[in-house]
Amino acid sequence: MSLTHRKLRKIFSAFLEKHGHVEVPPISLVPQNDPTTLFTGSGMQQFVPYLLGQSHPQGTRLFNIQHCIRVQDIEEVGDNRHDTLFEMMGNWSLGDYFKKEQLNNFFTFLTDKNEGLGLDPNKLFVTAFEGNNQIPKDEKSIEIWEKIFKEVEISVKINERIFLYPAKDNWWSRAGEPNNMPPGEPGGPDSEVFYQFDIEHDPAFGKECHPNCDCGRFLEIGNSVFMQYKKMTDGTFENLPKMNVDFGGGLERFLAAAQNDPDIFKTDAFSLIIKAVEVATQTDYRNPSTQSSMRIIADHLKTATFIIKDGITPSNKEQGYVLRRLLRRALVKIRALNESFSTESVSPIVAAVLSTYDGIYFDAKSDTEKIIPVIHDEISKFRLTLDRGLRELEKISDINAKQAFDLYQSYGFPFEITQEILKEKGIHLSKEEYDTEVKRHQDKSRSSAQSKFKGGLADQSEQTVKYHTATHLLHQALFDVLGESVRQEGSNITADRLRFDFQCVVRPTDEDIKKVETIINEKINESLPMRMKVMDKSEAEKIGARSFFKEKYPDQVKIYYIGKDEDIQNAYSKEFCGGPHVANTKEIGKINIQRFKKIGSNMYRVYAE
Repeated sequence: MSLTHRKLRKIFSAFLEKHGHVEVPPISLVPQNDPTTLFTGSGMQQFVPYLLGQSHPQGTRLFNIQHCIRVQDIEEVGDNRHDTLFEMMGNWSLGDYFKKEQLNNFFTFLTDKNEGLGLDPNKLFVTAFEGNNQIPKDEKSIEIWEKIFKEVEISVKINERIFLYPAKDNWWSRAGEPNNMPPGEPGGPDSEVFYQFDIEHDPAFGKECHPNCDCGRFLEIGNSVFMQYKKMTDGTFENLPKMNVDFGGGLERFLAAAQNDPDIFKTDAFSLIIKAVEVATQTDYRNPSTQSSMRIIADHLKTATFIIKDGITPSNKEQGYVLRRLLRRALVKIRALNESFSTESVSPIVAAVLSTYDGIYFDAKSDTEKIIPVIHDEISKFRLTLDRGLRELEKISDINAKQAFDLYQSYGFPFEITQEILKEKGIHLSKEEYDTEVKRHQDKSRSSAQSKFKGGLADQSEQTVKYHTATHLLHQALFDVLGESVRQEGSNITADRLRFDFQCVVRPTDEDIKKVETIINEKINESLPMRMKVMDKSEAEKIGARSFFKEKYPDQVKIYYIGKDEDIQNAYSKEFCGGPHVANTKEIGKINIQRFKKIGSNMYRVYAE
């Protein structure tokens, strides 16, 4: 019987707990107070402050399973290994163990038949950093891997079992390769493990096959990053006093390796969803000519379901635009396979997603009523113009940016969908020219259209930190004025402004909002200290610390509190939070609430500067 995703979770958790690790809950797909990224893109995202030196309240050995979205992979979906939403199984050592224990433990997890996955070690191939003129070859990882393979009687030769690659492939830092790292930046080599499938090398991808070849014979299943070095002001590198391990492995890829089939869509993370797609499109997944479109439909509707669960609805901005793009691209693919499909035919596909992850990320019964109407509404709107838009595209033998923008304005075709359809006809559409056309049509600059950057650490500029602390004052002031029905729904903070969304059964008046602003500035003028305390979650809840309901919190939490004295019981504001914050409210300066609007049923949004 094939390994299931539920069984894999249990094996992973039991293995790491046996080795002294503590599980940390995953964070929301939509990061709070992080303007640098639209979605959580890796398991390490919540651990960045701790990898940079802060102490984690749960210790030095941690693990979790984090659901992630990488928007940059949307165009890659359609082959047998890429998905927009995936689960990252990760473990971290914060100044505890290092290369020897990490690589040995990971190999045991992969190959042990009793406490691991029981993979054939002969099918495992590894990589290491080859070194350059700044940093030496990762001899230690090579030495450890040589010993590991020899112990299971596998011949070890460089570039036969252990492959060496340059920094672009086997080095990690937030800034990328060593040359791009600023002074003080930590980074280090990484070591990947690849699984080899029983398929022949495709010479179209190069004469020689190797782990980083794209022919599909090898699949990366895990990567251990060793944060070992710090870049100095003179451009040299020195060992960090505390070295960290950041490991990430793909849940869906572990399943593919366990079933010795490179197609992640045949694992039980997708199998029910694919069956529902077969019914909706009246096609067979075994047909190679329709596989790519069916994978796109399954992946995009799965990803959309997760995004909606985290409170996002389709729109023309930020996460809402990604959601709209996913749903509309899925619809184009469904129509191409079955022109007579109905809007309701997507319901069983969504139901399959909910069933697959019921009890893990969803309550299938209650979430069905919340998620399916959002998807039906978006699909119904797009269906009204889809056929006309496709007919217009069929007429086009060449296209300019203005025509592409008109397709978006008139028929709701996101640029990426127009570009993809035209590419199939051999017509090139320039993204740069399209963006210029969009800007020409904008009446004013919108702060929400700021550029987003890949990965990791949030903007922690001085002004952003001030606004972060101000959101705590705003949150408490809303309770003071509007009562206990206030519930935070989300926030977004940049160096230019803060945005705070909340739910409230009482509709706030302009006078109420003015009172909130007055209270915030009174607390700022009182020069109240901001303090932090690590405590049990249950204790924090008892003293009334406020939390963001969409987040899952560990048993040990950080509580930031604002008050005149050190007694947290007497604090004006106390919240579950990871920081960072100003030391004293006087550092914030005056806060002005610039805008206030209703954004949904009992939902409101505040903008302040």
